Amino acid sequence: METWRMQLIVVMAGLALVLLAAGQVRADFFCSPAEKLPNADNLAGWGGVVSADGQSIYFASERTGNFDMYVSTRMSTGDGWNDPVSLGPTVNTQYWDMFPTVSPDGLMLLFWSDRPGGYGGFDIWVSTRASIADPWGPPVNLGPKVNSGAWDLSPRISADGLTLTFHSYRGGYGNEDLWMATRATKNDPWNDAVNLGPTVNTGANEGEGVLAPDGRTLFFNSDRPGGSGGLDLWVTTRRTNADPWGPPVNLGPAVNGPTHEFCGSLSADGTTLYFTSDYPVLWGASSIYLTRITPVVDFNGDGKVDEAEVRILMDNWGKDEPLCDIGPTPFGDGVVDMQDMAVLMRYASQKAVDPTLVACWELDEKDGTEVSNSAGTYPAYLVGNPVWRPEGGAAGGALELDGVDDYVRISFQSPLPKGTLSVFAWVKGGAPGQVIFSQQGGANWLAAEKSTGELMTDLRSASRGGRSLSSKTIVTDGKWHRVGLVWGGMSRTLYVDGIAVAADVQDSPKTGYADWAIGAAKNLAPGTFWSGLIDDVRIYNRAVKP
Repeated sequence: METWRMQLIVVMAGLALVLLAAGQVRADFFCSPAEKLPNADNLAGWGGVVSADGQSIYFASERTGNFDMYVSTRMSTGDGWNDPVSLGPTVNTQYWDMFPTVSPDGLMLLFWSDRPGGYGGFDIWVSTRASIADPWGPPVNLGPKVNSGAWDLSPRISADGLTLTFHSYRGGYGNEDLWMATRATKNDPWNDAVNLGPTVNTGANEGEGVLAPDGRTLFFNSDRPGGSGGLDLWVTTRRTNADPWGPPVNLGPAVNGPTHEFCGSLSADGTTLYFTSDYPVLWGASSIYLTRITPVVDFNGDGKVDEAEVRILMDNWGKDEPLCDIGPTPFGDGVVDMQDMAVLMRYASQKAVDPTLVACWELDEKDGTEVSNSAGTYPAYLVGNPVWRPEGGAAGGALELDGVDDYVRISFQSPLPKGTLSVFAWVKGGAPGQVIFSQQGGANWLAAEKSTGELMTDLRSASRGGRSLSSKTIVTDGKWHRVGLVWGGMSRTLYVDGIAVAADVQDSPKTGYADWAIGAAKNLAPGTFWSGLIDDVRIYNRAVKP
């Protein structure tokens, strides 16, 4: 066993669980590529709310010509789903009965309907039963504390049964806004519903809010700017249940497509998000999908989970550091402690599998002109006569460039996700004015300042305040350096050997559609080609903290 792992086990054995007040819960996590609900070819509909035991799924479908609610069951979570069954005439009517959700104990069914007896066009209703073996009872309107004279839609109940999220047309910041109602106990009536405010709600449409089990992470859909299609899935977090919600983040192209994605539900452990998509036809037939939510454990973005991650976690022990707050669920609990260490240990000594890795050119080839990308995207080719150095890299092999006309040309096939962005590379040699990574016709992302050889970037905001950022750290001294640029949404930081050497505030970067280049400037100008070694170039769609 490696020495660092033995030391880690000793440390874990001697540490007491640290209990601190909950803080920022925004952990780094990623969503796996969306997949259709396994073993569910017989299911098609809207909603997709899975019960706490994972053995029932509730949804709405118009398979009989009118929207009714259905349930499908299975014997275990590894079995296929049985043919769906209508919830019956007690809860379904000749009107629209839509987007059912069931409480964790399986005894309360919430949905929206335009049946008579409500306060507006569509209202939220509830049906209950004494046990999961009993039939659902007659639905009851949730009343004027929750419902209004407008449309009130898509209720979702929290894990503890005390918080109700829904969206409404009653007014606020846009056409549809997210609202929330709470109650003290399951036997108490709901308090007046409250708008989630302008950080979450916009002038666009927000709906189908799904709370994580801890109540501090909220998934929802919106057609606000910055998405991939009509409605996208987004996530927002808050420090505690009493704090305001933070700025929402798009779940990205692994989940969101060019059509509509609607939130459904989270699994009881918070690791699976179920949702509906009408891909590939906008407003066409809908299917139920899922994405698995996993913490990012490669803290420093070097492709490994090793002693470096342990040091970072220990440096933040007992603190409120979202980067390391990866347990007990993918969303963390507001403090770095033994639960986070236990999650990290499950990944120890493994090669990190990180879907936030947009591209990775390890440059470990021995011959040929094609450059492999272990992330499976963006083909690259040698230009000129660079020399492969299989044994001469900082992380395996490396590529030696002559500083005259050698570089790597990378085909840019799709736009980068908006928001956070990181690019890192190992470099050795070089000279002032030479470029490490660029986008053709765009900007030099990483370069050596032309008079001093200090790390700089020309990737800037498209706004009038956009400007270059230079450090005071020389990277052309003939030693290996890991250099990086991190765009954290509104902040821009340059790193050398894990240390932040320059930072400022900028709006979203101007990237556009154009090829990239390793070892040459944006215009391939003479004097800008790198003379030395480059190794392990990585691009992430998250803010890496090396």
